[in-house]
Amino acid sequence: MNKSAFHDLSYGVYIVTSLDGKRRVGCVANSIMQITSTPATFAVSINRDNYTNGCIGDCGRFAISILPETADSALIGTFGFSSSHDKDKFNGVNTLDKEGLPVIAAAKSYIVCRVIDKMETATHTVFLGEALDADILNDGSVMTYAYYHSVIKGKAPKNAPTYIEEEKAEGSLWKCTICGYEHTADELPGGFTCPICGVPGEMFEKK
Repeated sequence: MNKSAFHDLSYGVYIVTSLDGKRRVGCVANSIMQITSTPATFAVSINRDNYTNGCIGDCGRFAISILPETADSALIGTFGFSSSHDKDKFNGVNTLDKEGLPVIAAAKSYIVCRVIDKMETATHTVFLGEALDADILNDGSVMTYAYYHSVIKGKAPKNAPTYIEEEKAEGSLWKCTICGYEHTADELPGGFTCPICGVPGEMFEKK
């Protein structure tokens, strides 16, 4: 089976946020779809290992920040490659309060939902939410998952529904100490920067 065919499905790049009590939490998601128009309902798939998953279940609400192509790759690195359990991902990130939930101010648009149902799979929870609020915040084109891979050269976190393990290239493994991105090469070239969070090669450690 050629799993690369899965990449021909249409995906976006989103930051899904919720609350852990009063503390803000969030993670990157790419599997979100509108289910019905009236009332407007949306489904979002969140890995059960993600701390945000349990917070959405407890809070009963979630917000979707739909990222533009101009989104800072460091934003994706922070929300996609670290845990809200251990880190305040919102430190230094401009947000807006919508229906009591944080929305990324640099997002193209947002949708806030209340959870009305959920379905458990082997690895993910699919939350079904009814829209409470939505609006367009900024101009520009929406970042697709294809754009994220082909232009930004980003990779899917292992908790993402679309994650496919890649064959290991020959060479040494270098790991970004900020976002966890891994690069295989004998040596990092001069001027190398992390394609996910943008830090210089000096922030990589050889594994």
